[in-house]
Amino acid sequence: MIPMTSVTKDSLLAFMAESFRALGLTADDAGIFAGALVFSELRFHPGHGQGVKRLRRYEERIRKGQVDPAAPLTVVKESPALALMDAHNGIGTVAAARAMRLAVAKAKVCGIGQVVVRNSTHYGSSAVHACAAEEAGCIGIAFTNAGPEMAPWGAREGATGTNPWGIAAPTGLGFPAVLDIALTTAGKGMMQWQARQGQKMPRDWALTPEGLETDDPNAAMAGALLGIGQYKGYGLAFMTDVLTGVIGGGGFGLTPYADPVKLDVSHTLTAIDIEWFMPLAEFRARMDAFAHMTKSRALRPGFSEILIPGEQEARRVARKSAHGVPLEDGVLEDLRAFGRENGIAATIEVLGPYTEAVL
Repeated sequence: MIPMTSVTKDSLLAFMAESFRALGLTADDAGIFAGALVFSELRFHPGHGQGVKRLRRYEERIRKGQVDPAAPLTVVKESPALALMDAHNGIGTVAAARAMRLAVAKAKVCGIGQVVVRNSTHYGSSAVHACAAEEAGCIGIAFTNAGPEMAPWGAREGATGTNPWGIAAPTGLGFPAVLDIALTTAGKGMMQWQARQGQKMPRDWALTPEGLETDDPNAAMAGALLGIGQYKGYGLAFMTDVLTGVIGGGGFGLTPYADPVKLDVSHTLTAIDIEWFMPLAEFRARMDAFAHMTKSRALRPGFSEILIPGEQEARRVARKSAHGVPLEDGVLEDLRAFGRENGIAATIEVLGPYTEAVL
C-alpha cells in the first residue's frame, strides 16, 4: 500500500489558499481555487488525479506564462438565459466557478441559464461546478473538453479528451445526487496508481501505442485511452466537444493543450432552477422516493447494497472531514517544500499515519 498521512481539512484549505495567493491570484480567486481542490481531495480516490497534488502543475504553468492568474473573465455575448465568456487563458477552475454563478443567476430569472467559456484552461473536477448550482437550489450540469487522450472507436490515436461530465441534483438524504465521470473508462492517474501498486489494470482502460489492448499500465501510458461503453463513450466525448469548444468558438478535438501557452480549453456550465417546475421541497421528496425505489431492488450475488450517484463520495467526505484527509507521503512532502520555497506561513496539521483500507 502506498504510504499516506492524514491531515486536517481546515489546515489544508488554509495552506492551499495562501499558496495560490503567492502565485498571483487575488484572495477571492485563491479561495475559489483552494476550495475546489480540497473539495476534490475529499470526494475522490487519490488515483483520480484531482486534488491538492496538482499545485505543482499549476505553479509550473503560471511560472512559465502558460496560464495567467490575473486574466480577466469577459462576457463576449449575452442574453437573459445565455452567455459566452472568454477566460483569456486564466485559471480554468476560477473561470468555470464564476461562469456557473452567472448561469445560476440567469436560471433564477429564466428557469435555465447556460454559460459557455472559451480560451480557458484545466477546470478541475466537474462535480465542483455542478454542486455549486445544486447548493443554489438548481440542477447543475458541467461539461469541459480536454486534451486528445481518447481514441475514436476503431483508432489507436487520440482525437477527443476525457471530456468529463458533472451533474448534481438536490435530495433530502443529507447529500446531493452527483454524477461525476470522465468519458474514458479510466484516466492515466488511475493507471499510474495501479502501476505503483504493482497491479494489472482492466483491459478496457487503454491501448498500447500500437493499438493493442493491454492490462499493463506501464505499457499503456504512452497509448490512447478507451471510452466508456466502447463506441458509446467515444460518441459522448465527441458531442461534448460540440457542446463546449465547437459552439463556443474555442478549442476542440486536437486543439486543447496543443499549444502550451494557449491551452484553449472550453467549458459549458448549465443551471436549471427547480423552483420553476415545483417547490424545492417537493423535488427533494420526489428524489428521495426515486432513491428508495432504486436502493430497494434485489441484489446481485456479491453485492451488499445499492448506492445512488454521489453516495460513495458523500461517505468519503464525511469520513475524511471527521478523521482527516489522507495524502500520499510524497505529496505531503512536496506541499511542504512548496511552502518553504514560497514563504507560506500556513502549516498543514498532521493527525497521523493513514490506516484505513478504503479510500
